[in-house]
Amino acid sequence: MNQLLIAAALAAASLAAAAQDSPAARSLAATCASCHGTDGRSVTNEVVGLAGLPKEHIVTQMKAFRDGSRPATVMHQIAKGYSDQQIELMADYFSRRPK
Repeated sequence: MNQLLIAAALAAASLAAAAQDSPAARSLAATCASCHGTDGRSVTNEVVGLAGLPKEHIVTQMKAFRDGSRPATVMHQIAKGYSDQQIELMADYFSRRPK
Protein backbone atom coordinates (compact mmCIF):
# COMPACT_ATOMS: atom_id res chain seq x y z
CA MET A 1 0.00 0.00 0.00
CA ASN A 2 2.81 2.42 0.87
CA GLN A 3 4.51 1.72 -2.46
CA LEU A 4 1.28 2.55 -4.28
CA LEU A 5 0.98 5.88 -2.43
CA ILE A 6 4.60 6.73 -3.15
CA ALA A 7 4.16 5.88 -6.85
CA ALA A 8 1.02 8.04 -7.04
CA ALA A 9 2.79 10.97 -5.37
CA LEU A 10 5.75 10.71 -7.76
CA ALA A 11 3.44 10.55 -10.75
CA ALA A 12 1.56 13.66 -9.59
CA ALA A 13 4.80 15.55 -9.03
CA SER A 14 6.10 14.70 -12.49
CA LEU A 15 2.80 15.79 -14.09
CA ALA A 16 3.00 19.16 -12.30
CA ALA A 17 6.59 19.64 -13.47
CA ALA A 18 5.66 18.73 -17.04
CA ALA A 19 2.74 21.18 -17.03
CA GLN A 20 4.89 24.10 -15.93
CA ASP A 21 7.46 23.38 -18.63
CA SER A 22 5.10 22.49 -21.45
CA PRO A 23 6.38 23.28 -24.94
CA ALA A 24 3.40 25.58 -25.51
CA ALA A 25 4.11 27.59 -22.36
CA ARG A 26 7.84 27.83 -23.14
CA SER A 27 7.11 28.89 -26.71
CA LEU A 28 4.69 31.61 -25.63
CA ALA A 29 7.06 32.83 -22.93
CA ALA A 30 9.93 33.00 -25.42
CA THR A 31 8.08 35.73 -27.31
CA CYS A 32 8.50 37.96 -24.25
CA ALA A 33 12.28 37.51 -23.96
CA SER A 34 13.36 40.38 -26.19
CA CYS A 35 11.90 42.92 -23.74
CA HIS A 36 11.44 41.05 -20.46
CA GLY A 37 14.59 38.93 -20.60
CA THR A 38 15.24 35.21 -20.79
CA ASP A 39 12.75 33.37 -18.58
CA GLY A 40 11.31 36.75 -17.58
CA ARG A 41 14.45 38.06 -15.88
CA SER A 42 14.73 41.62 -17.15
CA VAL A 43 18.19 43.15 -17.36
CA THR A 44 16.99 46.77 -17.26
CA ASN A 45 15.07 48.86 -14.77
CA GLU A 46 12.79 50.21 -17.49
CA VAL A 47 11.08 46.86 -18.19
CA VAL A 48 9.59 44.82 -15.38
CA GLY A 49 10.86 41.29 -14.89
CA LEU A 50 8.12 38.66 -15.06
CA ALA A 51 9.92 35.81 -13.29
CA GLY A 52 8.42 35.02 -9.92
CA LEU A 53 5.47 37.40 -10.19
CA PRO A 54 2.17 35.98 -8.95
CA LYS A 55 0.21 34.28 -11.73
CA GLU A 56 -2.97 36.27 -11.09
CA HIS A 57 -1.04 39.55 -11.26
CA ILE A 58 0.35 38.68 -14.68
CA VAL A 59 -3.08 37.56 -15.92
CA THR A 60 -4.73 40.75 -14.64
CA GLN A 61 -2.12 43.01 -16.20
CA MET A 62 -2.17 41.22 -19.56
CA LYS A 63 -5.95 41.44 -19.75
CA ALA A 64 -5.78 45.13 -18.79
CA PHE A 65 -3.31 45.75 -21.62
CA ARG A 66 -5.50 43.77 -24.01
CA ASP A 67 -8.73 45.63 -23.19
CA GLY A 68 -6.99 49.02 -23.11
CA SER A 69 -7.62 49.80 -19.44
CA ARG A 70 -3.88 49.89 -18.74
CA PRO A 71 -1.96 52.37 -20.88
CA ALA A 72 1.11 51.11 -22.72
CA THR A 73 3.40 51.92 -25.57
CA VAL A 74 3.51 48.45 -27.12
CA MET A 75 1.96 45.93 -24.72
CA HIS A 76 -1.63 46.80 -25.60
CA GLN A 77 -0.93 45.76 -29.19
CA ILE A 78 0.95 42.61 -28.20
CA ALA A 79 -1.63 41.49 -25.62
CA LYS A 80 -4.43 41.62 -28.19
CA GLY A 81 -2.79 38.67 -29.93
CA TYR A 82 -3.24 36.29 -26.99
CA SER A 83 -6.27 34.26 -25.92
CA ASP A 84 -7.24 33.87 -22.27
CA GLN A 85 -5.78 30.35 -22.31
CA GLN A 86 -2.46 31.57 -23.71
CA ILE A 87 -2.28 34.32 -21.10
CA GLU A 88 -2.93 31.75 -18.37
CA LEU A 89 -0.16 29.50 -19.74
CA MET A 90 2.37 32.33 -19.88
CA ALA A 91 1.41 33.62 -16.44
CA ASP A 92 1.78 30.16 -14.94
CA TYR A 93 5.14 29.70 -16.63
CA PHE A 94 6.57 33.01 -15.42
CA SER A 95 5.15 32.67 -11.91
CA ARG A 96 7.16 29.45 -11.50
CA ARG A 97 10.47 30.90 -12.65
CA PRO A 98 12.93 31.97 -9.96
CA LYS A 99 13.69 35.70 -9.84
